[in-house]
Amino acid sequence: MEFTVAQKLEALMKLQSIDSKLNDIKKIRGDLPEEIRDLEDELIGFETRISKQKADIDNYQNEIDTKKQAIKDAEKTIKKYEEQQMNVRNNREFDAITKEIELQQLEIQICQKKIKEAQNGTELKKQEIDKTKTALEDRKKDLEGKKGELKVLTEESNDEEVKLQKDRDAAAGFIEARLLVSYNRIRTNALNGLAVVMVKRDACGGCFNTVPPQRQADIKDKKKIIVCEHCGRILADVEMPVLAEVPSKK
Repeated sequence: MEFTVAQKLEALMKLQSIDSKLNDIKKIRGDLPEEIRDLEDELIGFETRISKQKADIDNYQNEIDTKKQAIKDAEKTIKKYEEQQMNVRNNREFDAITKEIELQQLEIQICQKKIKEAQNGTELKKQEIDKTKTALEDRKKDLEGKKGELKVLTEESNDEEVKLQKDRDAAAGFIEARLLVSYNRIRTNALNGLAVVMVKRDACGGCFNTVPPQRQADIKDKKKIIVCEHCGRILADVEMPVLAEVPSKK
């Protein structure tokens, strides 16, 4: 179905009125939706941190297990060398085996040091996990509180919002897709959310810049869609000035 420019402008004005009311509902909710999203992102961050801290503990444990096994292997090697020492044929062989034993003993000392460092690291990570879990639980309580507040506000305005959304869909049906895309783009870029305005006191109702008389005449004719030369908003109509009542002669 083809609609006249006047019908399209009327639909745009109605759509703007509905969107402004929907905006008012969102303003009542304030920053709660954004605060909830931020808290949810923060919870994900805490959970990711805990997973990383647990992975660090696993790495420390793997290192402890590896070093303990290295100590056992070194002890076996020392025992083997000590047995060989009992059967050496000269001092040179004895000294060579003694040096090997000392190297294995040094390896054991290094492994023990690494084990202690890993154990200390594990304890620190456990403390970090406890702190992170405490912060996580605190944020969960904050999130539950914010969601509760938003739920109350949403339930109070839900019926009105559903009705407005239906009215919006109906009004949008009178507007061609290309024009509707332009309307949504202008409205998104506008600080006050106004994409369709009237000319008031010879000025654009959005940016308040002067609209020339000839342009006002074209807007009144409603033969084509006209936008403000300064802000790009759609100029739907010209508000007629209210004339002062002339006192009657007695």
